[in-house]
Amino acid sequence: MSAVYTESLNKLIEELGKLPGVGPKTAERLAFHILKAEPAEAMALADAIRDVKNKTKRCEICYNLSEQPVCQICSDQSRDKTLICVVEQPKDVIALEKTGACKWLYHVLGGHIAPLDGIEPSDLTIDRLIERVREGDVKEIIMATNPNLAGDGTTLYISSLLRPTGVKITRLARGLPTGSTIEYASGKMLTDAIIGRQKLE
Repeated sequence: MSAVYTESLNKLIEELGKLPGVGPKTAERLAFHILKAEPAEAMALADAIRDVKNKTKRCEICYNLSEQPVCQICSDQSRDKTLICVVEQPKDVIALEKTGACKWLYHVLGGHIAPLDGIEPSDLTIDRLIERVREGDVKEIIMATNPNLAGDGTTLYISSLLRPTGVKITRLARGLPTGSTIEYASGKMLTDAIIGRQKLE
């Protein structure tokens, strides 16, 4: 780090540089922005970072992000509790909810099966999903894993476990380009994929 800067400024630049997509120059620019900001503005940022780490947890039902034991979606009585949409990450829930076309519940896996990366089925929340299907009145599971090799493999694995339960299993329609991710799909594309979801054979 630069010997010209103070120890605390060097430390801030170093920490900001660890953020994804933030290079050395951007980290330096952000650090100086924080340094020049009003104390209240800088402390608000620090408080927000502390709060998100201390308060954000996983919903004990669907594993989406929540500050309560049960998230807002799972607590919403207007949701169709017979439908569960399975996604890889909380960011996928946000993308799907923005379409306004989803009135179901969710289940967040926490990733996808990737043996080469050391991610096995037991590392995800698949067991809890199977329990939810067996415990409740679930009629349909909508697989909304990303349309790529890992996402498709995860869908096939989960489908094989769910078939004995007799629940209907569908997947989002291929309005989503193969190899893409749900997080970056447009609202129109996701809406078409939701409406045109297909039964898994």
